[in-house]
Amino acid sequence: MDKEITIYDIARELSISPTTVSRGLNNHPAVKKDTRQKIFDAASQMGYRTNAFASNLRKKRTNTIGVIVPRLNSSFQSSVMAGMEKVANEAGYNLIISQSLETVQKEIANAKTMFDNRVDGLLVSIAYDTENTDHFEPFFSKGIPLLFYDRVPEHKNCTSIVIDNIKAAYTATTHLVEQGCTNIIHISGNLKVNVYKDRLKGFKYALMDNDIPFTKASVITTDLSEEAGIKAAQQILKMSPLPDGIFVSNDNCAVSCIKTLKQAGISIPDDMAIVGFNNDPITRIIEPNLTTIDYPGYEMGEVAVRSLINYLDGASDVTITNTITLRSELVVRESTRKTAKAEKPSIAS
Repeated sequence: MDKEITIYDIARELSISPTTVSRGLNNHPAVKKDTRQKIFDAASQMGYRTNAFASNLRKKRTNTIGVIVPRLNSSFQSSVMAGMEKVANEAGYNLIISQSLETVQKEIANAKTMFDNRVDGLLVSIAYDTENTDHFEPFFSKGIPLLFYDRVPEHKNCTSIVIDNIKAAYTATTHLVEQGCTNIIHISGNLKVNVYKDRLKGFKYALMDNDIPFTKASVITTDLSEEAGIKAAQQILKMSPLPDGIFVSNDNCAVSCIKTLKQAGISIPDDMAIVGFNNDPITRIIEPNLTTIDYPGYEMGEVAVRSLINYLDGASDVTITNTITLRSELVVRESTRKTAKAEKPSIAS
């Protein structure tokens, strides 16, 4: 293995002191410009690498931010990661990303790994079955900033970044009512998770405000996977009378639900109007295109990292602001446009 080049090797090569080399590599004004250039050139030619680890230990910073996501194979999470990367890179930070694979046990292991690797801060969207957050306490006790985003627990010591899921669900359900739907089903996720609990609330409020009865049969609780969409559709097809509107808590589940219903001869939106959630790319591929709630994932990633870095730089305190709420909006497409369909032209005999 080749020997690691040090500032002492560069100093010997240029016949100058190691202190001058160190200062030159750090652009110290006491080192003349031409000398600094000679140092940079020699460092490059000799294959010198800055010892960032040692430097960061002196600064008590690693310039890394940890991120724990439920799954990376999610259009929403990919969008969030893109926003995070943009802000982190511009500020000179690196991201360490891990996925919990929707299990609290993996999330616990990930949190320990992040802590042991001395990340400067941590961003988390909790797993599907996370109910207790004790595994994050070491971060709070050490004063390491932690922000939750999207799926967030109730915790008084940190900031959460969310959208108003109650309002978004209310808007989606009200839209179905405005299209003439009177028997509406909600396909939800784990109701112990904030986002799904709040979307159910918004759904209920919209029914209440429009004098539409709510029953236990109005909600189908699933894991919101593609398979869950198929099973939910099969369950819906056995209902009597059939519902005329469906609000689904994510797009992938909504799309597989639409496919199964269409295969059974259900016309979308004439027989059943359907709204999804997230505005994933698949919403514009399925036929008919899916009406959905646009969830600003990229912006959420930007805000999360910017808030964390502002805290690290002393510009803000993430323990003071409990919730940052971003805007969402309904994107109306053909899966709900019952009244917007043009009449078919008659064919002359």
